[in-house]
Amino acid sequence: MGATNKIDYVTSRCRNPRGLSRPSRSAPAGSIVDLRKLLAERFPHPFPPGAAVLQTGLSFLDQIGGGGLPKSAITELIAPKRSTGSASLVHGLLRSAQRDQHFVALIDGSDSFDPGSSDNSALRHLLWVRCRKAFDAVKAADLLLRDGNFPLLIVDLVLNSIEELRHIPQTSWYRLQRLVEAAPTACLIINRQSLVSSAQLKIVLENSWTLADLEKEHAITNLSFRVQRSHMKSLVTDHLSLVT
Repeated sequence: MGATNKIDYVTSRCRNPRGLSRPSRSAPAGSIVDLRKLLAERFPHPFPPGAAVLQTGLSFLDQIGGGGLPKSAITELIAPKRSTGSASLVHGLLRSAQRDQHFVALIDGSDSFDPGSSDNSALRHLLWVRCRKAFDAVKAADLLLRDGNFPLLIVDLVLNSIEELRHIPQTSWYRLQRLVEAAPTACLIINRQSLVSSAQLKIVLENSWTLADLEKEHAITNLSFRVQRSHMKSLVTDHLSLVT
């Protein structure tokens, strides 16, 4: 059975720098206005403000963030090598969203997310925005932060080239920071190098997993992190290292 028949989630494609459009299995569209209408229908009520952090239920990540990922802030997750476990982390966050009954927006900068690695019930909590260019992913993040419906927004740029990412001006990252400050959203940006100077929390994934590591039960609990920089009062030092 194909992935399109198995799962029940909303997807949108970033086809060009002018906007976002839904895939062909939905009503044809080609503008940001169409995506806004789609969001209003699927997610009609903004997520209410709450605690200063979004508890993920992943103890290793919550401990680093002082109880969870900081809301109204950008967290940059740096995965400098391939097979560091960033994809497993995304699926772990999606399972946590299923458990806590909230939605996750995943902006996929290189259209590389594999929905087959999560079960159908978890995917119902996902808005998957499929892009092929990093700049389109940043524009999609701008739109979804203005929408304000999602407690967790993930921007996955880990497979976009460094050259492409370096062409994104710092003003774009600062604009996202200003937008997230006004929303009850935890924004997680994943890439290969430290690029987001406005990030409140910068975490480095220090794993180098093999296929055998990935096949182990509860492999995600073996993720190794290092805090590169933090502006959070709950973290005393920028050099904290946590391995679980």
